[in-house]
Amino acid sequence: MKVLELKGVVRKDVPIYYRRFFSGSIVLELMNNKAVERKLEFSIETKPTGQKEIIVKLTETIDYPLVPVVKEIKQYIYNLDADGGLPLE
Repeated sequence: MKVLELKGVVRKDVPIYYRRFFSGSIVLELMNNKAVERKLEFSIETKPTGQKEIIVKLTETIDYPLVPVVKEIKQYIYNLDADGGLPLE
């Protein structure tokens, strides 16, 4: 399982400055080397210690164990955020 791309990411307007909400689509390559696209929502919350907590919610079902998928998506989002690849507004 591999995350290929995060597409159509839109930031939702939230008045809480330390919490950011996004929605979009994720493109995954599953075990049969077939790319599938699923809609998702995720949030990034910056804790007082500076740590970032990422919460992912897939809004469409997927034929694959959910725990490793969510773990890979969280890591991909974390790296994308660290590189400045998420929308600011």
